[in-house]
Amino acid sequence: MSEHHLTAHRAGFDHGHTAVVEYQGLHFGVLRLAAGERHAGVAANETAWLLMQGALRGQAGDVRIELQRESLFDESASCVHVAAGTAYAFEALQDTELTLYACGNTRRFAARVFGPAQVANEHRGKGQVAGRCLRFVRTIFDATNSPPECELVLGEVVNLPGGWSSYPPHHHAQPEIYHYRFTLPQGFGHGELGEQVFRLRHRDTLCIPPGLDHAHCSAPGYGMYYAWVIRHLPGNPYTVPEFSAEHAWTMNADATFWWPAGIGRGDG
Repeated sequence: MSEHHLTAHRAGFDHGHTAVVEYQGLHFGVLRLAAGERHAGVAANETAWLLMQGALRGQAGDVRIELQRESLFDESASCVHVAAGTAYAFEALQDTELTLYACGNTRRFAARVFGPAQVANEHRGKGQVAGRCLRFVRTIFDATNSPPECELVLGEVVNLPGGWSSYPPHHHAQPEIYHYRFTLPQGFGHGELGEQVFRLRHRDTLCIPPGLDHAHCSAPGYGMYYAWVIRHLPGNPYTVPEFSAEHAWTMNADATFWWPAGIGRGDG
């Protein structure tokens, strides 16, 4: 198994915090809280908690927190993002799971809370190449809505059954981590890292090296979700990816390509 494809948690995550991986300055973990449980502390570094399922309330810095989520696939994102030195306290109102992202940034900024109303559920790829790369993209925060002191970029993608996302294959100079969930526990997909292809399962994680093309597809019948996190590099912040030149033509809304006669394209 590749050091980039992490499969140890397919059976589930333990109660409390599970440190999944440290990768090129990025920390990724999972936090599971029981109903009524409190989780509090002071952030040592820039940190974000992304609500996967459940409900919680509390405080982060001067900001009140009241978040709830039932479905990764049908609801947009809810997230708390804080700077180093920020005091926080959460109380789980029901059994709750969050993913946690951090980096070594110690610069200060005001705590922020994002809910579905602030995170657009963008339908990207609609109508292109017969709708085969239609997916929902939810960019929670990036350089366009973050103070300059922030170094993390965080978002989600929902890959439709049998379709592609992160497509055309693209790359960027900054390291990235993907974490996957499926609509059914037996769901699966495939992920590319350059010329390598990995079979992705529920709760897998993929570490994406800088400069390496990556694209993903899900098996028919299974929706695929992944959270993605990128860290800005000093003097080289993440803005937009660079698409593989040989496949960039598929982004054109009027692209022409072979399709069998008499079969509807189902343009999404």
